[in-house]
Amino acid sequence: MKMLKTLISAASLALVSMATFATPVPGADIVVAQASPNNTTDMTEGEVRKLDKENKKLTLKHGEIKNLDMPAMTMVFQVKDPAMLEMVKPGDKVKFRAEKISGAYTVTAIETAK
Repeated sequence: MKMLKTLISAASLALVSMATFATPVPGADIVVAQASPNNTTDMTEGEVRKLDKENKKLTLKHGEIKNLDMPAMTMVFQVKDPAMLEMVKPGDKVKFRAEKISGAYTVTAIETAK
């Protein structure tokens, strides 16, 4: 009997945990469990040090970039969209998202920090 109570408690806990990350599927009577959000959606704080519009590059002094497992440092990034370079200037405090695309560290989103 004690084993049955333990199994029921474990099953209940598992169902509650799954419901936390579950999304109903439109038009279906089932719920699909989703993985918890990963760090690729996190923005990193930084400061613009230099712009290189000709080569579509941006130098940022930044904090830890968790999704890239990168410590804080100053480095040069490619930009996914050259229009991003028109949105910032050296000295601006920014929040940005970076990813490794085709072997190059690339800023995929940037906004000025408030």
